[in-house]
Amino acid sequence: MKDAFKKIDIITLFLVIVVVNLAYCYAQLKVFDKDYVNFFGYTIFQVITGSMEDTIKINDIVIVKLTDEVEVGDIITYRSGHDFVTHRVIRFEGKKIVTQGDANNTEDKPIIKELIVGKVIHIFSNVEVWMNVIKSPEVILAGVGTVGVIGFLFAGNSHQKKKKKIKVNSKED
Repeated sequence: MKDAFKKIDIITLFLVIVVVNLAYCYAQLKVFDKDYVNFFGYTIFQVITGSMEDTIKINDIVIVKLTDEVEVGDIITYRSGHDFVTHRVIRFEGKKIVTQGDANNTEDKPIIKELIVGKVIHIFSNVEVWMNVIKSPEVILAGVGTVGVIGFLFAGNSHQKKKKKIKVNSKED
């Protein structure tokens, strides 16, 4: 029974962490009007164009370390108007940085260091497939059903009365 309560504690802790992260993201994006969320010096973006194919595909997720210290060959994310662009640094022109998408034939307009959000440190591929699976009605229904059954089982176990041990004294005649 103790193992069951440990599992519930772990699930509860996980759910609390998820809720706190969602509240943190909401506060940064809506309350403080930030363009992206800063998670201890890192952020994430979803790629929506094929300009970096085959390295980064449409709908891949990139983890970006917030920094403006970049080198030729690094893949960076930078601001371009109201958008964010994730391209590779191809050269420096004085204090300006020239980037280009791996699948593009032309260079981007040079940018200044202040427009850099950070350097891509990891790429999660095929995220769209997993998001479609998670969002499917069958998976949502199965998840809700599983949580409901587990909750029902644990709630039933916690309300059971403990059996009292009866001590029988026998007299020898």
